[in-house]
Amino acid sequence: MPFIDHVSDSDLQRLALQRVVPALLTRGFCYVDGLLGAVAGGAVLEQVRDMHRTGALQDGRLASPLPGVHRRSVRGDKICWVSGSERGCEAVGFLLNLIDKLVSVCAERLEAGEGTGTGTGTGTTIRERSKAMVACYPGNGAGYVKHVDNHNSDGRRITCIYYLNKDWEAKHGGVLRIFPEGKSYVADIKPLFDRLLLFWSDRRNPHEVQPSYATRYAITVWYFDYEERAEAKRRFRNLTGTHLPHPSSRRTAAPADGGGNAAPWWWRRPPPAFF
Repeated sequence: MPFIDHVSDSDLQRLALQRVVPALLTRGFCYVDGLLGAVAGGAVLEQVRDMHRTGALQDGRLASPLPGVHRRSVRGDKICWVSGSERGCEAVGFLLNLIDKLVSVCAERLEAGEGTGTGTGTGTTIRERSKAMVACYPGNGAGYVKHVDNHNSDGRRITCIYYLNKDWEAKHGGVLRIFPEGKSYVADIKPLFDRLLLFWSDRRNPHEVQPSYATRYAITVWYFDYEERAEAKRRFRNLTGTHLPHPSSRRTAAPADGGGNAAPWWWRRPPPAFF
C-alpha cells in the first residue's frame, strides 16, 4: 500500500525544535495531533484492527510478577510486537519511519544542546529503539496501574505512543495520566486518533492508564540511550552469563542514502530485548 510522505524534513525539524524539544525540557512530555492525517492514520488503524481480529494480540506480561497478584489487576492490555516490515504492517512501518525521523532530529538537538537555551547537551545519545508494541485495552474497564517505564536503568530514554481511537469521549475513560516528578499537577492525555505522545521514560514521568470502557488502541516504541543501554546489557550478561540479543541480529535492511553511505540510525529496528 503506497503512502505519500506529506511531512518534509524541514517540517520535522521545525516540529522538533519549536515544540517537542522545548516541551521535553520544560514539562517532560509533549503531544502532537494530526501526525499522519485521516487517510494514513486510518490505514494504521485498520492494520491494528486486523491484528486484533486475527488473534495476534496476547495478554501483556508483567516484567516482575508478584506472588498472589493477578496480572489483570496491574495491566489489562493485549499486545504484540512488530517491526513494521511484516506483511500487512505497511502502514505501521510508515508510521514508525516518521517517528524515527522526528526522534532523530530531537536526539541530535538534545545531545548537542541546540535549542535548549543552555548551550550544553542533556547527555542523551540515542542510537536504537525497540520494536513497536501494538496494544489494545478491550473496553472492559482494563487499565494499567501507576508505573515507570524505565525504573531500573534499562536504557529506555524516550517513550513514544501513537493513539488510534476515533470519536473518543470522556465516558470512555482510558486517559493516560502523567505524574511529573517534582510537580504539583498531573497531566491527563486523552488517547485521541492520530495523536503522538512523547515523554521521558525514566522516573521523571510515573504514569498510569485509567480504566477504559471502549476498545482502546495504541502503538508504543521506546528509544534507548546508547551508554545506559550498553551498561544494562553488561549487567544482564554478568548476572545471567548470557548475552542480550544484539540489535543487529533482527534489524531490517537499511537502505543507503543517495551517496551510497550507510543509512541513518533510525532505520535500525532492534528487538525489545528485556523490559
